[in-house]
This record gives sequence, C-alpha cells and structure tokens, in this order.
Amino acid sequence: MLSRNLRHFRVFLAVADLKSPTLAADRCHVTQPAVTQALGKLEREAGGALFDRTRQGFFLTPRGEVFETRIRRAIDRLDAALAEIAPRLTLTASAAQLQAMIAVSEAQTFSLAARTLGIAQPTVHRAVTRLEKDAARPLFDRVSFGLAATRACRALVQAARLAFSEVEQAEAELAAFDGREVGRIVVGALPLSRSVVLPEALARFRAARPRQPVTILDGPYTEMLSGLRRGDIDVILGALRDPLPAEDVEQEPLFRDRLTILARPGHPLLSAPTISLESMARQPWTVPRHGTPSRDQFDALFTSHGLPHPESVLECGSILLMRELLSRGDLLGCISERQAAAEIDKGLLARLEIPFEWPARAIGLSYRTGWIPTTAQRLLLDMIRAAAVELTPL
Repeated sequence: MLSRNLRHFRVFLAVADLKSPTLAADRCHVTQPAVTQALGKLEREAGGALFDRTRQGFFLTPRGEVFETRIRRAIDRLDAALAEIAPRLTLTASAAQLQAMIAVSEAQTFSLAARTLGIAQPTVHRAVTRLEKDAARPLFDRVSFGLAATRACRALVQAARLAFSEVEQAEAELAAFDGREVGRIVVGALPLSRSVVLPEALARFRAARPRQPVTILDGPYTEMLSGLRRGDIDVILGALRDPLPAEDVEQEPLFRDRLTILARPGHPLLSAPTISLESMARQPWTVPRHGTPSRDQFDALFTSHGLPHPESVLECGSILLMRELLSRGDLLGCISERQAAAEIDKGLLARLEIPFEWPARAIGLSYRTGWIPTTAQRLLLDMIRAAAVELTPL
C-alpha cells in the first residue's frame, strides 16, 4: 500500500520530468540521498522498479508509467487547490494534515473527527492548526454547532478527496500490472439498474474477476451524486438527469425506457372499457419518491391536463415492495416498464392500458468529468454496456 507521502510523490514526478535525481533534488530543495531514499521507498511500495537507471538518465519503466499517470493527476489537482489558498502550502501540507482537514469538515468537531480517524483529538487539532498557520488564514469558521469549513476549505477538501482517490487508483493499477485483483469498484445503483442490467453485468464480471472487490450502493440519487463527486463512488447506473446535475459530472446514455402503470390481477380498472385521467387522479397510488425523473413524469401527467395530483400516495421505488402493496388492495403503481417486465410476465402484476404514451427517458452511466477508470473498472463498464445492449433492445 502506498504511504501517501506527498513529498515523495513530488520527488518522483521531478525525477520523471528531469531524468536526473540531482536535478530533481534541486527542484524539490532536498538532498540527493533524500531523493534516492524516496524513490527506494516508493518502488518497494509499488512492487517493482519505477525507473530504468542508465548513464543517460532515469527513464520510467512500464510500471513507472502507470504510476506516473495517476500520481501526476493527484498532485496537479491537489497543488492547484493548495496554491489557490497559499502557494506555501504546496511545500508544507502533508497527507495527514489534509486527511484531518477532511475529517473535521465532515464531522464539524475535532473530537468526532478524531474518533473517525482513530487518533487523538489533540493530533487532529494540531494538524488543522498547522494548515491554517501555513495558509495564513482560517480554514474553519467557529460557529454555534462547531466548525464550518470556509469556501476555500471546501474547495481544498474536494481536491484532496479526489487526489487521494487517484492514489487509490494508482494502487489498483499497480496490482493489475502484477496480475492481482486489488482496488475497489463502487457502483451507485438506481432502482431500474438493480433489476435489469446490473445483475447480468456483475455475473459476467465475477466470472472474469472472481476476487475483485465490488461494492453496490443504493439510496437517494442526491446522496449518491455527492458520493460520486467526492470520489467515494466510481459510477452511477440509472436514470439520467436533464439538465446535467453538476458541471463536473458526465452522463452516458445506454438505452431508453418508459413508465408503465400496474395493478394487481383482477383490479376493477382492468375490465373498464376506458380509463380517464380524471378517474386515475382519484385512485390511490404507489409511485417513486419526489425528485426522481419517474416521479417528475408522473406528476407532469396530471399537471399538463390541468388535473389535481392524486391525494393518496405511497412513495416506493422498489418493484418488490410495490408488488406486495398492489397485491393487497386496489392501489395503482407507476414504475419503469422494464423494471416491471418480470412481474408482468409471471402474471404477478398486470399492465393497465391507458390512452396516452409516456415520454421515453434515458438510462445510463454517470461519472466524474475527466475520470479515468482502472483496468478492472473499465472491464465492468464494458460489461454493463454490453448487458444494456443485449437485455434492453430498442
């Protein structure tokens, strides 16, 4: 595991740029033995030589090239944010100080941050105080409920999170270089993806990478979007947003889907000759939660016809829970057509024929702008794309 020594990373990048430990020592204001020591430590952690030492200079090995790509992205991102606060911080800030700052920004107190990091509270306090001293400005405002990160601090926290994420990516790439399945893959799964595309893609991925750690998260889109932007989640699979939810997020459409209205077999409306929107507005419903594209379309259906929204509504995005709710009464359900396909095919639920057509919505991948997936992450993404094509024909 890489030690996250920022000074060692900068020394490594200087040697990669200048091809000389002597010149790198001058640039980094350290001794040449310190450069040699830093490179030796990094190469032990990286699992092999990062440079070919020749009379003409130091040249990156293939392993070194993998390492250099990730570490340069991490340091470039971090140094830009540090310099924005105070150029001196690019020389003095340590990974431990930045990790303390991140923990305090999340916990909003030194004591809770210390508990999160598993270290003593005075250690966290000293780390943040040192950062503030070198920055010559406060990074936190002292408020009634604790500590609130300043705007500059929030920008640095974001940059530090993503820089540390790049270091984790470097570790995964180095492991893949040696044929080991190491490094996290975290997928945020919205409801449709959990029942249609993702299971097939994960089954294929597990067959190809039996020991690769994979974590699937579910929850509200806003929470997963925050995790994506912080670097805690690698990719989100599900309904895309229009407009883009944030300028640092990209969306990749995979297929299109429509909503459908469901009822239990034998529901009175299934035998009705016609179904009006007015009668539907009076029905009890189970529908996706507010803020989702599905719910927006459901509400827009009644609004566009000048009708009041149904008054009896249960919010539910799970087809399994929706099935159980519908089977116990005369509720109607509104959910993704493909998500409900298996329940309809098995006769567990029935599709209600209505005199209008839902607009199609895009389903796909969301990831950070500029994100470069590792070899394993790229493999899973390709399998998700392939499963989407095979399982959701247009």
